[in-house]
Amino acid sequence: MRSLDDYSEIVGDEVLSTIYRKARRLTGKHVLHINATYQGGGVAEILGSVVVLMNDIGIDTGWRILFGTPDFFAITKKFHNALQGAPINLTEIKKRLYIRANEDFSVFTHIDHDCVIVHDPQPLPLIKYYTKRQPWIWRCHVDLSNSNSALWDFLKKFILRYDTMIISSEKYKRADLPVDQRIIHPAIDPLSPKNMKISERDITKYLKKFGIPRDKPLITQISRFDKWKDPEGVIQVFKLVRKKVDCRLVLCGSMAADDPEGWMIYEKVERKAKDLIENKDVILITSENSILVNALQRVSAVIIQKSTREGFGLTVTEALWKGTPVVTSNIGGIPLQVSDGENGFLVEARDKKGFAERIMQLLKNPKLAEKMGKKGKEIVRKNFLITRVISDYLDLLNDMIK
Repeated sequence: MRSLDDYSEIVGDEVLSTIYRKARRLTGKHVLHINATYQGGGVAEILGSVVVLMNDIGIDTGWRILFGTPDFFAITKKFHNALQGAPINLTEIKKRLYIRANEDFSVFTHIDHDCVIVHDPQPLPLIKYYTKRQPWIWRCHVDLSNSNSALWDFLKKFILRYDTMIISSEKYKRADLPVDQRIIHPAIDPLSPKNMKISERDITKYLKKFGIPRDKPLITQISRFDKWKDPEGVIQVFKLVRKKVDCRLVLCGSMAADDPEGWMIYEKVERKAKDLIENKDVILITSENSILVNALQRVSAVIIQKSTREGFGLTVTEALWKGTPVVTSNIGGIPLQVSDGENGFLVEARDKKGFAERIMQLLKNPKLAEKMGKKGKEIVRKNFLITRVISDYLDLLNDMIK
């Protein structure tokens, strides 16, 4: 079990001292996080570290997972997409099934904590089914800048019951929402299996296990098989790059329990890249394996993230932490991490030619790639490690819990 002390060599004693000071008034308080999955995606990864470290500094912090039927998760995936701008047929039966799953969950989930933090839209209506005796916070991890208006109006009725909403970027603030809106940028845990230092022996072992040769430069995208991550567009970019530079593409993404569309997207990508897959020029991986992701992010010549919507983009943060150059979409929270031409390249999301040109520039110029990688690691160390998230949460909890 990790302790906050374990981070001292990475972030320094001053950071740890500040966290301990902020935690003093909250010692023994009970805080509860609720979301819809314990694995797959950045939310579960952040919670896995936040809950452990909050307990380590004396705050009794729990984590509960919302149960739901396949129909419920199919509906909430549509909600997720619509919050990021996709159309939705918001029928009464979808609304009823969504609300009913939360009502059922409330019957066997007793809440008597000092603060409740609800993550994303799946458990949002829970607040309606409790006598509210404590502050409730809604933590929204998705891009709200272009939300479907019908869905937003429906969900807003629940959001209005909350004391505070946390978002990942200034761009996601809603002028039509008279609820306190605070910004907490997501972050990575540098000591998690996905981000900790690993040996060359382990790297070789895991790449061999998953059939990934190292005879040519690797271009890698780490992300769920999700339409917003544009894996089909990544294939098209790779084809442009491959005409000029002999390289290999790896698309690696786990399947989250609350994302029923993942396998459909995967199968579309598989059909689109059939010949390339047969020749091992493109490798598709769906395993939930943090050490593999760690290895790929360290050995790849370039990490790309060609998202068309992105709440924040922790896979970009992970790559930057490992000193690997990135070519990413100029979208969502990614520009908070990447300064174009300094510690990576930002490209308009649908500019396939632009993506290909920047990737080739890095492949042909190893010194530039190394320079960008070093700058990227330092930006993450200063701004996007889990200790900063802990500090931000403590600020919020000190304000909310009296």
